[in-house]
Amino acid sequence: MGKRKDLQPGNESNFFCREYCIVKDASVINKIEFSAKNLTSNTGLFLLLEHADKNGIFDLIDHNLVFENASTNKIKMNLIKTMLCGNFIGIDKLERLKLLQSDPLINEFAISIKQPETVSRFLANFSYKTTHMLREINFKLFRKLLRKSKLKSITIDIDSSVVNPEGHQEGAVKGYNPKKLGNNCYNIQFAFYNELKAYITGFVRRGNTYTANGAAEMIKEIVAHIKTDDLEILFRMDSGYFHDDIIEAIESASCQYLIKGKEYPTLASQVTAPSISFIKGDEGRETTELFTKLDTWDKNRRFVVSRILKSEKDRAQLSLLEADEFKYFYFVTNTDLPSEKVVIAYEKRGNAENYIKKASMIWRWGTFYPYFFGPTKRSFN
Repeated sequence: MGKRKDLQPGNESNFFCREYCIVKDASVINKIEFSAKNLTSNTGLFLLLEHADKNGIFDLIDHNLVFENASTNKIKMNLIKTMLCGNFIGIDKLERLKLLQSDPLINEFAISIKQPETVSRFLANFSYKTTHMLREINFKLFRKLLRKSKLKSITIDIDSSVVNPEGHQEGAVKGYNPKKLGNNCYNIQFAFYNELKAYITGFVRRGNTYTANGAAEMIKEIVAHIKTDDLEILFRMDSGYFHDDIIEAIESASCQYLIKGKEYPTLASQVTAPSISFIKGDEGRETTELFTKLDTWDKNRRFVVSRILKSEKDRAQLSLLEADEFKYFYFVTNTDLPSEKVVIAYEKRGNAENYIKKASMIWRWGTFYPYFFGPTKRSFN
C-alpha cells in the first residue's frame, strides 16, 4: 500500500485531496477528504447574479420599485436577491432560505440571508401600486430583450394554470381544479415569448375565474408596451380563448392570431359536407379550409380544419358516415400560412406547458420580473 506521487505535499488539488490504495497494481480510491474552503453546491448562482448585474436588472429594480416606507426601500434589494437565489436553487418555502445562510457564494455577493419572518413581512408590503411598478419593470426588461434579439416577428403564447395555495389565502376559492379536486385554488394567466422562452406578463385570478377572462385586456397591454411598426406579433392560444372579443382585440391591434377552435355544430356541419375535400399531408394528417363565422360573430374568418383517422378500436363500430372515422381539430387564424403549416405551428405551442409548470412554482414567491420570477398578484377578478 502506498500514496500516489501526485498527491504528495505540494501537489494537492485546489479543491480536495484523495488518498489512494494500490492493490495488485490497480489504483482504487479509498477515501475522499474535502480540505478546500468556500465550497458550494450552488455555483450556478454566480452566472445568474452576474447576468442580472451586467444587464442592469438590479439597478432597474432599485430605481423603479419604490416603497412608501423608507426602511423597506433600504432592504428591498437584499431581499429580492435572496428570493431570486432561493428560487433558482429550487427552494419552494421561505423557511428553506436558511439553507443559503452559510453559502460562501452568497456572502461573496454581499447578500445577507434574513429570517423567513423578515422575508414574509417584506412581501406583505407589496400593494397594487408597487405591483404595478413591477409590471412596468417587467415590460422594460422585455423590450430590452427584444432589442437584443433583433427579431422581426415573435410568437406569444397565452395560457392559464391552476395553483393550490397553502392555508387560507386571499382570493383562493373553489373552481376548476384538476390537481386537487374540491380544493381552493388560484387561476393564473400567463403570457410567454416562445422564441426566447421568456415570461412576459401575467396575473392571478380567483380559482373560479373562466379561462378567457381578462385575456383581451392582457393582449391590449402587451401590444401597448412592445408593439412597433417593424415587429410582427402572433398570439397563440388554446380553445379556452376561442372568443370573438379576444380575436377582435388582436385584429384591432394589427397582430396575428392562431387559436384552437371548438367543435360547434356550425363548423362541424360544414366540415362534414360532401362538397368539402381534404388534402393529405404528413403523419396521417389531412387538412382543409373554411371561410365562415359562428352564429354570434359579425364577420367571416379563416378556419383551418385538420383530421386524423381514429384508432382501429374506435373505428370498430361500423358507420355509414365517413366523417365518423375521423377526429377533427379546428383552428381560426389570420396568418398566411398554408393549412398544414398552421396545424404544425399550433403544435409547437406544447413548449408553453413547460414554461407554465415552472412559472406556477415560481409564483409562490410573489411578484417579480421575467427570466426569474412569475406572474404578479393584482386585484382578483
